[in-house]
Amino acid sequence: MRDATDIIIEPVISELSTTMAEEDKYVFVVHTSANKIEIKYAVEKLFNVGVKKVNVINVLGKRKRMRFKTGKRSDWKKAVITLNKGDKIEFI
Repeated sequence: MRDATDIIIEPVISELSTTMAEEDKYVFVVHTSANKIEIKYAVEKLFNVGVKKVNVINVLGKRKRMRFKTGKRSDWKKAVITLNKGDKIEFI
């Protein structure tokens, strides 16, 4: 298994993720090859909370045009973590 800090890259801070936090759901950008079990272990280890459920979404990078050339942003993986009742993760 990889280290927990290698799996969880950063939290997703948006309007939707802020409203989801009120329902004990948190959104993170995770390593593209991480599976649900590794993500659950990493969140429990980093934040000392109980994880109830993990949902994973593979997000495809957008195609972008830069003058005469076309490029593509990187693909990334998003994880929606549902915590047990009473557990919270505090972001600064």
